[in-house]
Amino acid sequence: MRLLVPVWPADLIPLRTMAKPSRFHMCSLSLLAACVALSSACSKPDAAPGTDKPVSEGEEIAETFSFANPGGMWMPAQLGAGGHAETLTSLGLEYDPAALTQPTEFPLGAIVSLGGCSASFVSPDGLLITNHHCVIRALARNSSKDENLLEDGFLAKTRADERWAGPGQHVYVTTSFTDVSEEVLAGLEDIEDPSARWDEMQSRRRAIEKECAEAKQDVTCRVASYFEGAQFFRIEQLELRDIRLVHAPDAGIGVFGGEIDNWRWPRHTGDYSFYRAYVGKDGKPADHAEDNVAYQPKHYLKVATEDLDEGDLVMVAGYPGRTSRLKTAAEVDDATTWSYPHKIARYEQYLAALAAAVGDDETLAIKASPRVRGLSNGLTNAKGMLDGLGKGGLADKRRQQEAELQAWIDADEQRKAAYGTVLAEIAALDAESKATRERDAASAELMRSSSLLHRAQMIVSAAEEREKGEGPDEGKIAEARTGLEEAQNSYAREIDRAVLELHLARAAKLPADQQPAALKLFVNADPIDDAAITKALDRLYAKTKLEDPKQVIELYGSAKLAKLKRSKDPFIVLALALAPIIEEQQALGVERAGKLALLRPRYIAALREFAASKGEILAPDANSTLRITYGTVRGYSSNGTEHTPFTTVSEMLAKHTGEDPFDLPEAARAAIEAGEFGPYVDPELGELPIDFLADLDITGGNSGSPTLNARGELIGLVFDGNYESMASDWVFMPEITRSIHVDIRSVLWVMDAVDGADHLLTEMGVEPSI
Repeated sequence: MRLLVPVWPADLIPLRTMAKPSRFHMCSLSLLAACVALSSACSKPDAAPGTDKPVSEGEEIAETFSFANPGGMWMPAQLGAGGHAETLTSLGLEYDPAALTQPTEFPLGAIVSLGGCSASFVSPDGLLITNHHCVIRALARNSSKDENLLEDGFLAKTRADERWAGPGQHVYVTTSFTDVSEEVLAGLEDIEDPSARWDEMQSRRRAIEKECAEAKQDVTCRVASYFEGAQFFRIEQLELRDIRLVHAPDAGIGVFGGEIDNWRWPRHTGDYSFYRAYVGKDGKPADHAEDNVAYQPKHYLKVATEDLDEGDLVMVAGYPGRTSRLKTAAEVDDATTWSYPHKIARYEQYLAALAAAVGDDETLAIKASPRVRGLSNGLTNAKGMLDGLGKGGLADKRRQQEAELQAWIDADEQRKAAYGTVLAEIAALDAESKATRERDAASAELMRSSSLLHRAQMIVSAAEEREKGEGPDEGKIAEARTGLEEAQNSYAREIDRAVLELHLARAAKLPADQQPAALKLFVNADPIDDAAITKALDRLYAKTKLEDPKQVIELYGSAKLAKLKRSKDPFIVLALALAPIIEEQQALGVERAGKLALLRPRYIAALREFAASKGEILAPDANSTLRITYGTVRGYSSNGTEHTPFTTVSEMLAKHTGEDPFDLPEAARAAIEAGEFGPYVDPELGELPIDFLADLDITGGNSGSPTLNARGELIGLVFDGNYESMASDWVFMPEITRSIHVDIRSVLWVMDAVDGADHLLTEMGVEPSI
């Protein structure tokens, strides 16, 4: 059986001649079984390497194998089927592949979610390693003009020196997966009204989550959707709430290359940092407190003890965000012709507005930094997606695949009865959305453009709930308070106003029939030009009191709807006026979702059955839950250039200019120039590797995920992908899709030779030696 549908033409890239017999002695027999499973994804040579001479029976040749990664971000349970075990063993896995089907056991039990990034425990005392760009908010929160951790990095010499990452940073340790599909889906097809159908589905999910949370103290429960709503799992996670910043390198290492090198290869970035998780003295999750103690994880990763070479097996386990590989041809076309061009234009304007608002003010720059970095990364990503979708001709390929699927459906009366109209019905819904997409997008942008508007809407919503006898309890009020305190660290009127002004101007430039109804509530003028927008903003910000978190919490915790309706605060008045529009939009969204709740699972069922008829297994799209992807260390070819899979610190030094973003710290330059690499030198390269490539299938959310070797040891951290493969959220292309990882040897070297983090090395089981 092959592993992924659709199966792309195999690009059979020979792995290096294996030089580690202890690791790969099992390959010659098991590879044959794996190749039966993988079909065109791997092959055994029938001629001696470099010759046309057939191999005679009994003749020994160097063990050179071919493997084309078919892609797939696999659920742990899926690794027990479809030839995965045989393939992993053939590639050199040195432990029972069945361990990878157990999400709470080693090694998967050491891997956690940061709520947007991934991380892993690397010591028995709750030490966590992740990417530098995953701790930006914690660095910004603890920065000032006099101590800019964003630029200079941070190292806690003792536990007492560790800095709280803030109330918004939690760590989620997965403790259980349970299939609850039957509980969520049973009988939904009998509910004719789409809105009622959707409401019932969500009610069932909430009931499952509530029952789980009430039965298990300190556990967060959620019901996650897989395969476009065809399958549901209840996921239980321990939520650790006291997370502290331990170490981050200088920006000249952690962000080396900046946006110039972002999504590019060759890359020379030391993108790593450390957190530590704390709990109460009783060992249970607790809010931040000085006397909390380090969390003791059930599992943690050990640092690799052997070097890494081209062709070696590597795996990444983490919490990838979202992919779109199961979307229809119409949705692919919409992304290419509208969604990504729209996003690119908005991001460019957004960044320009922030730059103008910040100017030369260092305090504003610190507040805006997390948003700027996120938008810059998103802009590069969107451009790469659009470029890749266009070059790959994905829309045409998807149309061809859908034609093949429809022909297969129509060839059988039973299949035709079950799936015959599903593609046409989804296309009709898409056409309805397309008619109002400009207006809907502008309305959504306005609703999320201002932090102060969000605060006002939060207050109004609480008051409406209170009127129904369902107002926020003390727990929700405390949660809102900590969230506001965190948000205040990045709030500035200049930034908030600039972002709102931008989106008002964008909405005002639309044709009259596409302008959102909300626009007139923000700017009551005709025409709505720049002068009218400025006047409206002056009024909004001059008289509001919602910049004070204490005022917000007081209103959130006690305000009655009748009192709010008499309020003179412009943002409260605006939030009340917008409420009917939001309610109408939500109702339309619920109706659409209710229709798709039946259509999407039928579409997926057809895809899975079609795949099974060809001996293939369908991988679900990423959905921020635990996934595993595996492959090999491997370079690639692009536009006539052969890209080797490793970069080195001497290349990093050659890029140094002394100016951001190529400004290596002096200590790093001195150590590189002196060749002080200690035990971290790579024997084949003859120096220290900094980053490496692999053919793994990743996406956003995988940032910070540990890269594991054949023994389940930490060999690196994934932090990026190559520009040529940015459309991989929509299609995996084995010949060019590559993940970029920081090599753990360079991490250890920076800690040892540059930053003096000997105590952390010792905690990780590594002996400092430089």
